[in-house]
This record gives sequence, structure tokens and C-alpha cells, in this order.
Amino acid sequence: MRFVSHLDLIRLFQRALRRAGLPVTITKGFSPHLKMSIARALKLGLESDHEEAIICMDEPVEAGRVIKLLNEQLPEGIRLTGAEEIG
Repeated sequence: MRFVSHLDLIRLFQRALRRAGLPVTITKGFSPHLKMSIARALKLGLESDHEEAIICMDEPVEAGRVIKLLNEQLPEGIRLTGAEEIG
């Protein structure tokens, strides 16, 4: 997975979120998209064991449920290990 670009990783998570059926917030602009961001972009060819993403949801969802549903949709080599609600 280290050869997956930052933009491909964002697309991968967007697809997984849609397939998981989570209530992710959608922007209201001309070109609506899921409201999420991955904290920092890794250079191509580098690996990491701890990356952070912020995903805005329309309604509260239990952290354990988010992890379970997303891990079922993510490809081999990418796994969520934790989730928490931010104020």
C-alpha cells in the first residue's frame, strides 16, 4: 500500500464510507463531496502505521461500529485501529 498516492487514499476512503452506509456529511457547494480530510500527505513510497483522518458525520455513530463497518470495506493492507468522537 505504500505506492498509493494521497489522492488515491482519499478516494479509497470515500468509496469505503459510501459502501459502509455511514451518515457522512456532504458539502453543499457546486461540486458536493464527502466532508473528510486526512491529516497529512505521505510521500509516495513511504509507509506509516499511524495516520489520522477527520470525517464529519450528520449524526453520532459509535466508534466501534465505525471501525467495524469501514474495516469490512477497506482493502487488504489498510485497517482502522481506533476512532473517537471529537466535540
